[in-house]
Amino acid sequence: GGVGRQLGAEHSQRLESYFQAIPGVQLVACSTVANSKALLKSAIRSDNPVIFFEHVLLYNLKGETIEGYCQPLERAELVKEGKDVTILTYSRMRYTALQAVQELEKKGISAEVIDLISLKPFDMETISKSIKKTRKVVIVEECMKTGGIGASLSAVISESLFDELDHEVVRLSSQDVPTAYAYELEASTIVQSQNVVQRVEG
Repeated sequence: GGVGRQLGAEHSQRLESYFQAIPGVQLVACSTVANSKALLKSAIRSDNPVIFFEHVLLYNLKGETIEGYCQPLERAELVKEGKDVTILTYSRMRYTALQAVQELEKKGISAEVIDLISLKPFDMETISKSIKKTRKVVIVEECMKTGGIGASLSAVISESLFDELDHEVVRLSSQDVPTAYAYELEASTIVQSQNVVQRVEG
């Protein structure tokens, strides 16, 4: 799934939002070569129904895997430590967030990046620990803003960690429009690294 390069609305669906309302189903999104193999092995071995999401633009990634390793399905990954703001993301947006972090560091802002991996249920232990440290959170996703993963996560954070926040939860999501075929129009509908930098600074 996910937005490809000029594949139009027909082939640019964010399917994770379709399935999150189904009771009992676990949603997992891989983002690296290593975790794609390790998570898929765990999903196959799981007794629960697991929907495994791969982004179409991550298929060209190259990297190492750990032989025999099965990664826990319910655990988020702390990608980069920081102290000023928590960025929660998943799948291809992991790389968009990391690009933004490089720019933020030049401006003296230390951002912590967490790859959710488990989209249902959320790893609230890891998320809570980070938010209690930074007290600010930005959610970066490729899902649509209406009914997306970020909407659910924002609600959970606001309900359970409201007193830990010094700022409202910020959501950066794709626009609620069909994805255009034209490259410039397609790019304008999804989150770019400069959008993350601007919202963190703002």
